[in-house]
Amino acid sequence: MLIWVLLATWFGDKMMGGRFVGSTDPIMEMLSASITIDQRLAEVDIQGSMAYAKALEKAGILSKTELEKILSGLEKISEEWSKGVFVVTQTDEDIHTANERRLKELIGDIAGKLHTGRSRNDQVCTESFFFPLYSSPTSVQETSDQNSFGSLPEEEIDVILPGYTHLQKAQPIRWSQFLLSHAVALTRDSERLGEAKRRINVLPLGSGALAGNPLEIDRELLRSELDFASISLNSMDAVSERDFVVEFLSVATLLMIHLSKMAEDLIIYSTSEFGFLTLSDTYCAGSSVMPQKKNPDSLELIRSKAGRVFGRLAAILMVLKGLPSTYNKDLQEDKEAVFDVVDTLNAVLQVATGVISTLQINKENMEKALSPEILSSDLALYLVHKGMPFRQAHTASGKAVHLAESKGTTINNLSLEDLKSISPLFGSDVSQVFNVVNSVEQYTAMGGTAKSSVTAQIEQLRELLKKLKEQA
Repeated sequence: MLIWVLLATWFGDKMMGGRFVGSTDPIMEMLSASITIDQRLAEVDIQGSMAYAKALEKAGILSKTELEKILSGLEKISEEWSKGVFVVTQTDEDIHTANERRLKELIGDIAGKLHTGRSRNDQVCTESFFFPLYSSPTSVQETSDQNSFGSLPEEEIDVILPGYTHLQKAQPIRWSQFLLSHAVALTRDSERLGEAKRRINVLPLGSGALAGNPLEIDRELLRSELDFASISLNSMDAVSERDFVVEFLSVATLLMIHLSKMAEDLIIYSTSEFGFLTLSDTYCAGSSVMPQKKNPDSLELIRSKAGRVFGRLAAILMVLKGLPSTYNKDLQEDKEAVFDVVDTLNAVLQVATGVISTLQINKENMEKALSPEILSSDLALYLVHKGMPFRQAHTASGKAVHLAESKGTTINNLSLEDLKSISPLFGSDVSQVFNVVNSVEQYTAMGGTAKSSVTAQIEQLRELLKKLKEQA
């Protein structure tokens, strides 16, 4: 019964109470309320209100004295939020009504002038722009920077291991190139985040409910006060536009997929069957039953969070799919999605950085895994350099692999006579083929696994990261 009393009492002062008679279903109120989620927007709501109050004063709606009282009250509310003493009441539907209710408690009815010409539609959209613009992860650059990927490729550039396709041994590569492959993908993600932020940097405030602002509000003043790059072009689009949410969640999803792929590689390489690397105990967990277990929980959690982030993207796309123009309450779902993804990315990126910067590689196990068969491509290239067309050389190399298998030996242990039975182009210099260092050093083209190429990739990555930091 208490909630009914509270609701009935509230309706006298409720923001939209004049139109309605009676009380709202309490379950409906619970479903509609977003204060538990959007109170994270408290400070940006206050900053937006301060800017709007200044615009109202310029438009002649507020006197200088009234403006000073409103700004003073908003500063007091900001202080309460920062100190954690702001009291949210049961009647606070969202952060906007909470701050406005508190402002009225502090300065009286003058607080009611603040909403003149403004709608919660352009208000919440402005704040929703604010959050990903200033809170989206910057640590994606750190994950591929000097403390993790950035230094390891240079330090371990002489380490060679098998490269895999279809999870089958394919060709020898440098460990550094493997690390760089993930660092480069993350750098693209960092670029995408920067590009998305630039598109988000558009001010919706001053669009009203949908038709615009009727008070000749100076939107340029609002833009300058809130430090946006530009002003929204169309008020109807501005209050309903959630492209920025979809784009941010899309970039976040792709970032998480890249991190999940990296996590899967590291999980496989850390197994006893591979033994290529050892993860720090800091990022592993044991078993409640099997004392010997050292489970890569950190990487498994990174892998699983990719699904969580994609789920948020899929949910928002479904919300937007069937909406008519301008604002609809469905759009309330955007904030929880963005908050959750920002939190998830920040946590995952910090853990990923820690995992990479603390792992230890097992060079001996990597070298042991370099079986002679992964040099079959090099054997074909040997024949190409002798003048044989590649398709024929590929067939000849395949025959050598088959012959070695039938003899129960490895391809590098075939005699010269065995190889000449396949092609007379084989000579005594064929022995140089069966050397992994010679193999990797062939790939000198840009992006390859030769030492000179990998060194160039490291330098290019450093320059790119430096540029991204300057643009951030």
